[in-house]
Amino acid sequence: MNFTKTDLQRDVHYKTSRSGGKGGQNVNKVSSKVELLFSVNDSILFNTDEKQLLLTRLQSRLSKEGFIQIICDEERSQYLNKEIALEKLMEILVRALHVPKKRKVTKPSKSSINARLDNKRRSALKKINRIKRDFHD
Repeated sequence: MNFTKTDLQRDVHYKTSRSGGKGGQNVNKVSSKVELLFSVNDSILFNTDEKQLLLTRLQSRLSKEGFIQIICDEERSQYLNKEIALEKLMEILVRALHVPKKRKVTKPSKSSINARLDNKRRSALKKINRIKRDFHD
């Protein structure tokens, strides 16, 4: 993840429109709703391997034209909505590029094996002691 918000801002396109919701009469005059569009293929931030990884992992989020679309109309300010949309995009890209570490296969230690067997023995004895015995011969 060797990119910052400012790097990402160069590859992002915004569309603005009037938003519903809170804001009173201001809603009818100001375009505060922000639609962020990001094309993975046209981006200069990622190499071909990273682009391929993003395209496969974000396949459900991509439009027909190959854009990631994020719509934000949470705030009254267009600037704040742009910031929120950019944060969401950063989060999506970072999560998609994350490659989990490979698990190293290990054997359980002798002490852990002995502890597990000891625990099994104890619970077995508990259950054996619960059995009702007939003391009348």
